Amino acid sequence: MSSLFESFLSTPEVTEALSDRAVIAAMLRFEAALARAQAGVGLIPQAASQSIIGSCKVELFDVPKLVRESARARCLATPLVTNLRETVALFNPDAASLVHLGCSDQELVDTSLALVMRDVLTLIEADLAQTVHALLALAAQHADDAMLARNPQQPAAVTTFGLTCSQWAAPLARSQQRLRSAASCALSLSLGSEIVTRAALQGKDALVMTLMAMDLQLKAPAFAGNPSPDEAVALACELGVLVGSLGKMAGDIAHMAQCEIGELTRAVAPAVSVPGAKPVPPVPMAMLSMAALAAAQRVPQQVATLLATLSRTSGTAPGNWQTQLAQWPALLTASQTITQAMAQMVRGLYADTQRMRNNLEAVRASLPAKEAKARLSAELVQQASALTHTQIAALSALRPAAPQD
Repeated sequence: MSSLFESFLSTPEVTEALSDRAVIAAMLRFEAALARAQAGVGLIPQAASQSIIGSCKVELFDVPKLVRESARARCLATPLVTNLRETVALFNPDAASLVHLGCSDQELVDTSLALVMRDVLTLIEADLAQTVHALLALAAQHADDAMLARNPQQPAAVTTFGLTCSQWAAPLARSQQRLRSAASCALSLSLGSEIVTRAALQGKDALVMTLMAMDLQLKAPAFAGNPSPDEAVALACELGVLVGSLGKMAGDIAHMAQCEIGELTRAVAPAVSVPGAKPVPPVPMAMLSMAALAAAQRVPQQVATLLATLSRTSGTAPGNWQTQLAQWPALLTASQTITQAMAQMVRGLYADTQRMRNNLEAVRASLPAKEAKARLSAELVQQASALTHTQIAALSALRPAAPQD
């Protein structure tokens, strides 16, 4: 039942990227890369390496059975390695004992998590780029369209909808840059962190790590035995900042779309037609807002939990690693969900500029003439318009090329 309710606050894309099958496929990629690298430096025979690599195919394994066995073992690596050895033994009995050589279970799982994290971050980056692109287009289109800048408990000054859009885009563009930097540090190979398992690499651990990192397209650790949980948590913090910025924008849009304000709506789009199926109508703005704001409420606690794991009392604090493994999928799911929801919302956003003017004039009429002139003058609109164009130019220089639809 919990997965049913979780599906309301996730997307098919992130569900697939974090599925049991995707995680096990990533673990098998690690084992194949390990065997390939070890054969490359002469630690194991080429024939054994080929047998292991040929067996590292997810379709050869009963994924639901592995998941059930991992629940009993409280570790996914143990049943996977056991089943992989049994599969390899069917083709090359001598190679079975060389499976998982010089590697700990945690290194296998941590590297596999980095692989699936990369897939989810790719989804997030694509949606984020579309959102920034759409916001800057709206900013340029509405640079001169005056509206109220809402301010709790007092009349706000005039602004333009274009400036509002550029101000939404600014923290997102900065998050784009910081996420790329944090991901390049956090998504790394984990190997050689334990003295006992590293001994099996016979002093060739640096070569093996270099070859594996190239194979898996991950960052190689600076040196063996150098786990870096701080870099992973730094990435989590950047996701938290991104989600906070998106959540603020989602709240602003939801407020402006309220019936009594009515300044924003979602443009009517045709239903998506799929051959042989009923047309799929576009997702209503209310549903996108619900998914986005729910994610924004959950992420701060998820980031805080990952931060708390840094202050562990010892190198192997019980439950510490398991806490990280449980929180990362939840954080990635919420982050991808809000990013996709906001990309869809902004792409279809329609600004009712007449309603914006009507709301502005209603406030002007309620204020004393002197205060209305100070807060709602045409000169302020011109300044907001000029600032919008300045911000668009600055943000356009920061962001990468426009995304392809």
